[in-house]
Amino acid sequence: MIARTLRVLFLDDDPADIEMVTESLARSGMAVVTERVDSPEAFTQALREFAPDVVLSDDALENFDARAALEVVQNVRPTAPVIVVAGAPGRHSAASFVRAGAEDLVLKTCLDRLASTIECALAVRRRLEKLTPRQMEVLRLMAHGLTTPEIARRLALSTKTVETHRGEIMKRVGIHDLVGLVRYAMRVGLVSPAA
Repeated sequence: MIARTLRVLFLDDDPADIEMVTESLARSGMAVVTERVDSPEAFTQALREFAPDVVLSDDALENFDARAALEVVQNVRPTAPVIVVAGAPGRHSAASFVRAGAEDLVLKTCLDRLASTIECALAVRRRLEKLTPRQMEVLRLMAHGLTTPEIARRLALSTKTVETHRGEIMKRVGIHDLVGLVRYAMRVGLVSPAA
């Protein structure tokens, strides 16, 4: 169980759902501080200012849904996992959200799974916290399939500097081959498999 208080950002327009989820996390022994948003602007601002450890998103808000939120998280706060909390199992498949970069989909009828899902998601992303913003950028470009010279041109760096970043990334995340790094980047939502 996580010892510290987690910062949870809710992307949801129903306060009753948020109360239900918060109570479920409290019952599991997880201490949380929360913020709720329901628009793209407020979401982006909260990612920067509230700096959540995890994002819990409704699967289908009217004007800003979980898929759009995933894109914003990948660009603004890639260390925060996104977990989709859905009301009905039939609307969207968990696989489609995971392919888009979400950690998982948890049904509102199965909230007892949520605390362990959050813990697993944070454990997987813990390695990202060791990377600098520039290293995250290099990792993302590597996962997109760019070569070292292409990354160097894109970031206006020397190829030697990019090679140094790549070596440091491998050391810090403990993955020492390109395929493994690409898989990891997809696993944590830095790049979607379709990208």
